[in-house]
Amino acid sequence: MTTTLVYGLAVAGRAVADELVSRGETVLLADDRREDSHIEFAEKLNCKVQFAPSDIEIEKLLHQAQRVVPAPGIAESHRLFAVAGRLNKPVESEIELAYCFEQATKNPRPMVAITGTDGKTTTTLMAAAMINTAGRRAVAVGNTEVPLISALGSDAQAFAVECSSFRLAFTRKFRAKASVWLNLAPDHLDWHASHDSYRASKAKIWANLSDTDVAVAPTEDEMITSLAKRCNGRLVSFGKSSGDYHARNGKLNSPHGEILAIDQMSRSLPHDVTNALAAAALVIESGLADRTEVAEALRTFVNAPHRIELVAEDIGVRWYDDSKATSPHAASAALNSFTSIVLIAGGKNKNLDLAPMAAYPDRMKAVVAIGKSAPDIVRAFAGVCEVRTATSMREAVHLADSLSSGGDVVLLSPGCTSFDWYNNYGERGVEFKKEVNQLINSKRRIEAK
Repeated sequence: MTTTLVYGLAVAGRAVADELVSRGETVLLADDRREDSHIEFAEKLNCKVQFAPSDIEIEKLLHQAQRVVPAPGIAESHRLFAVAGRLNKPVESEIELAYCFEQATKNPRPMVAITGTDGKTTTTLMAAAMINTAGRRAVAVGNTEVPLISALGSDAQAFAVECSSFRLAFTRKFRAKASVWLNLAPDHLDWHASHDSYRASKAKIWANLSDTDVAVAPTEDEMITSLAKRCNGRLVSFGKSSGDYHARNGKLNSPHGEILAIDQMSRSLPHDVTNALAAAALVIESGLADRTEVAEALRTFVNAPHRIELVAEDIGVRWYDDSKATSPHAASAALNSFTSIVLIAGGKNKNLDLAPMAAYPDRMKAVVAIGKSAPDIVRAFAGVCEVRTATSMREAVHLADSLSSGGDVVLLSPGCTSFDWYNNYGERGVEFKKEVNQLINSKRRIEAK
């Protein structure tokens, strides 16, 4: 009987432990933090759990295990991996384990896979929506709210798998019928040892392709395209105005003909268009949907929250929640979408250079700096526009209101993680929306008197 050490007990770690126990495996649990919920989880599974183990204690755990499955949040610099390497213990990520379980079934279900610095979740959700529109039950899994391993027991007929670098780093066999690498920019340097390590992890999405698989690559990135050309899969390209899948004359086009007019999309900001082209390439080239079904899905597609989400409009000012933008590269999609911006930015930096956020001076009206990295935001925008600092989200919203006027966009696009003030980007976005609505409602009540 296999014994597995599951290290890290957040969503993915718990999903792995649940699945392994259900399969009759022996599971050892560990986490760097002692929490009551972790203890309760271990008791529910009747598994041993250890908190903040030392190197010697990790070694003892690994002597009992045949493999280790780290949670995505366990950085590659963690001492766990050094000990596992010394003991020759294989390390497998959640999607690797889930993939192997699915391939061991009589009829493995098709998968499409998505990686990139930004746009992964949106493209994953688009691909799932397209497959569902084609009449095949698909679920968006992986680096979403649902780990792939949690969906294996569902009635899904196909999987759209969002592949973070954290999950890809520890894969050896994982592959998909069609897979896309959307883009690459410095990110997660608080997890990866270097940008080279980050890039190498992303590249694993194509490491095991067969000649019947499809590698979808952006025409704008020569490095990604060159890697796609060297893998075993069939190369299909996408791009804003060139590539097999491209936008031209106001339409989304494919090698098989026109898909639909861009103005028919439910939302068509520049990055919406490229994400749609990538998703279309995935599902059409894998045979999971046709052009008509893709078009129908794009007409009604609704994105996940906190991704350039319109919160409110008041006296000509539009307020947008882009809390999911946790890197400068991610924030650039929103900054490229509007022309007169009051930006709320900052949080906990991921050891990234924030200066690229100030690369759009003609679009910037003012900036409100928040969080631990507020001084870095102030330095980045010095000389670009007026910059103010806030010590709470409420203060940030009120400052942004005072700095904006009709025709402006107030944009929460932090370029940093939320882990200084919040548990996650969702909490940050929810509080932003709450403060915006409270502000607008209070102003309207005053006007009504």
